[in-house]
Amino acid sequence: MKIGLIREGKTPPDKRVTLSPEQCKDIMDDYPEITIVVEKSEIRKFRDEEYAKQGVLLVDDVSDCDILLGVKEVPIDELIPNKTYFFFSHTYKEQPYNRKLLKAILDKKIQLVDWEMITNENGQRLIAFGRYAGIVGCYNGLYAFGKKSGRYELKRAHECEDRAEMEGQLSKIDLPSDFKLVLTGNGRVGKGAVEVLDLFDIDEVSPEDFLTKEFGKPVYTMLGVEHYNKTDDGRPFHKKEFYNDPSGFESNFMPYARVADMYVACHFWDSEAPYIFTRQDAKDPNWNIKVVADISCDIDCAVASTLRPSTIADPLYGYDAQTEKEVDAMQDGAIMVMAVDNLPCELPKDASVDFGEMFIEHVLEPILGNDPTHIIERASETDSEGKLTSHFAYLQDYVDGK
Repeated sequence: MKIGLIREGKTPPDKRVTLSPEQCKDIMDDYPEITIVVEKSEIRKFRDEEYAKQGVLLVDDVSDCDILLGVKEVPIDELIPNKTYFFFSHTYKEQPYNRKLLKAILDKKIQLVDWEMITNENGQRLIAFGRYAGIVGCYNGLYAFGKKSGRYELKRAHECEDRAEMEGQLSKIDLPSDFKLVLTGNGRVGKGAVEVLDLFDIDEVSPEDFLTKEFGKPVYTMLGVEHYNKTDDGRPFHKKEFYNDPSGFESNFMPYARVADMYVACHFWDSEAPYIFTRQDAKDPNWNIKVVADISCDIDCAVASTLRPSTIADPLYGYDAQTEKEVDAMQDGAIMVMAVDNLPCELPKDASVDFGEMFIEHVLEPILGNDPTHIIERASETDSEGKLTSHFAYLQDYVDGK
């Protein structure tokens, strides 16, 4: 089997890659039947020479590969017919901007395996960049609080060579003694954020103590869905009921918003679920949150202050709760918002290594045919005959533009 790491062609360019140079070497050492080649790239954070040093062949043409691994969407004119591609296609939700891409994939009889669809039998994702979204997003939130408060300055994450350099900046953080941070979501993203919080002087406390006690030092609390949602009629909260049908619930976030200084949003939000906080909630005279780091980045819905995504180049903007408009991030009384939607790109080396580890653990054996739980089949949106697979037959009207 010949595997090719493709050059990222989407604009703006993405410096991440699915496998590091060392991981390529390790795979070829452990699996003599696999050859890995790397398409030359001036964009990648790992330089071509680093792959060559590990004995990985650099090529200009990957058309003789069996499997092609990328990160972002492949430009239509770069798609090679009759191949198997792995990348984030952003099509399974029928995203309008990628309809032509999926149609081209079908026309070229490409088997598309979408990273986002690689799950276990329980539907849990096996491979993702979510951990590094949490790590960078939480750091960016702390960067924003330093700006907003004027208490300290941190180097931007993307200006650091790697995670180690970024973490070295955390010693500069100077939070008020009564500082409180609230975080929603305890999955892969939330746990990534906590990795950052656990590296400096801030303690975790229970949601109950967070609301009722003063600590004399910075603290944070991590909320699950049972903390920031409640039933709409006072009946006991049951997670299973909430996940099955969230329509009979309402937000319970406001008690936290009245005591927290900063909010880090790491949750997965379903469109049927209550908003975390609304525009009306943000008008509450006792509202206290000054900085929102919205890692989840659902636009103009669950987190009312997130009016748009921000960018790595310009990560912060302000939200005026009274006018419900975007304002300068430093305006008095404005909520400072960090809503970068491609956070792992800020630490491309570390994020790539983390992704590669998950690939080796969960995906490598299945692509070699050792796939008893049909991981690849479930994640394949299209087959090599130019048809949607049964799992994604619902996309036919989308492909047809209906």
